[in-house]
Amino acid sequence: MEKRRLSFWQIWNMSFGFLGIQMGFALQNSNVSRIFQTLGANIDDIPILWVAAPLTGLIIQPIIGYFSDRTWTKLGRRKPYFLAGAILASGALFIMPNSPVLWFAAGMLWIMDASINVSMEPFRAFVGDNLPEKQRTMGFATQSFFIGIGAYVASKLPLILTHLGVENTAPLGIIPDSVKYSFYIGGIAFIITVLWTVITSKEYTPEELEAFDKHKKTSYQKEQHSKEWFLKNGQSHLNKGIIFFSVGMLFALAIFHYDLKKDLYVLSLGLIGLGGLAMIISGLMQKSNQTENGFVTIMNDFQFMPDIMKKLAWVQFFSWFALFSMWIYTTLAVTQHIYGTTDTTSEAYNTGANQVGEMFANYNLIAAIAAFLLPLLAKFTSRKFTHFIALICGGLGLISIYFIKTPTVFNIEWLPMIGIGIAWASILSIPYAMLSGALPSNKMGYYMGVFNFFIVIPQLVAASILGFLVSKFFNSEPIYALLIGGASMIVAGVISLTINDKSKIVINE
Repeated sequence: MEKRRLSFWQIWNMSFGFLGIQMGFALQNSNVSRIFQTLGANIDDIPILWVAAPLTGLIIQPIIGYFSDRTWTKLGRRKPYFLAGAILASGALFIMPNSPVLWFAAGMLWIMDASINVSMEPFRAFVGDNLPEKQRTMGFATQSFFIGIGAYVASKLPLILTHLGVENTAPLGIIPDSVKYSFYIGGIAFIITVLWTVITSKEYTPEELEAFDKHKKTSYQKEQHSKEWFLKNGQSHLNKGIIFFSVGMLFALAIFHYDLKKDLYVLSLGLIGLGGLAMIISGLMQKSNQTENGFVTIMNDFQFMPDIMKKLAWVQFFSWFALFSMWIYTTLAVTQHIYGTTDTTSEAYNTGANQVGEMFANYNLIAAIAAFLLPLLAKFTSRKFTHFIALICGGLGLISIYFIKTPTVFNIEWLPMIGIGIAWASILSIPYAMLSGALPSNKMGYYMGVFNFFIVIPQLVAASILGFLVSKFFNSEPIYALLIGGASMIVAGVISLTINDKSKIVINE
């Protein structure tokens, strides 16, 4: 029994919701630092205010994936989750630009990012559920296309509205109307596009998916059944948890003793909570024979994730560290390093901020085009080599911003963004294409959520240490965060060459 081949338009419809999801995500990425700074945030404090976004994804995505694997309603398996997320995210997009004070904006970022994650994670599993192996490369490429187009439009919205006569400046502490109306448009697009996918796409029932992947399910579960296995594994979790907890506590004490930047507490709390307490609780539950619950299942599935996921983890870590440095610091770097201002009420600052919107729009447009070209390169070389080339291009693009002294449309809005766009297209498609064939269908949603750990953890690290590095070693000049990010992406490219990916590349037939 095999999954049916879908037509181009069926793949198009099932991916269309990503257009709205990415519009919301891009509006967040390109404007939230601007909102924070407008509401009074210092440059050194911007990264820690962003920590809500990756932390939310770290918690939300594996939980949503776990439950969506076990859900079946009249709407389907994955669709209830990305519809609920769309409703919540659309509301958050309307509220965020009307934040009256900084703490309210930081809280809205948490809510908005959680809602976007609720929608985003099931879409990744949706491709693995509905497409046969030969069409998955095309499925993820189509998602990347919509991600690029959605982010291109969303990133340009403030500038488009400015050209249409909408005010691009505002009094101190007030978000400009060009940003507000952009968020309103994004909220409307989010709910409409997700509704389109919900209405036009079908899902396989759990029974059909079990029939497609029965042999994988059996081989995956059989080694976890004995009581002795749980006792031994529980002791292992307990030992590791104690180590993580102890290291986290020592790190927190060092931060306090040496009066280091408070952002670093995020790393210590991660070691104590997610690394230490979670492992300790899992170990105690397994040792006391409390094994039939979701928490233990999640912890054990994380431990025994496929080998290729473990190898991709480091590539993802350095790739997303670079991306997060770009999203946090590009507005700050361009306005200060190139336009020479930090005054959020000045015309120069808002011109530079809008130019960052253009930059982000352009790299997403490049990504939309590259999404369908990278599979061709992978077919004639390999996926790991293609990913290597793409990441090197992205790293060089980030580094090149440092050398811009006099901004022009070409040298700032396009030249660096070509490399970054190629890298972005590859990051959004090639790792998922390599991974999806190794995942059991009955755990597709969960493992796609777990894969998000290797996106979120580097973002937490970036939010924790970039502010410290920039203030301590680079005189609070944010352009150096982009240099660090560029170097990180190059490292990711080199590591990608070590992945053993021998799967045949099949372009949509």
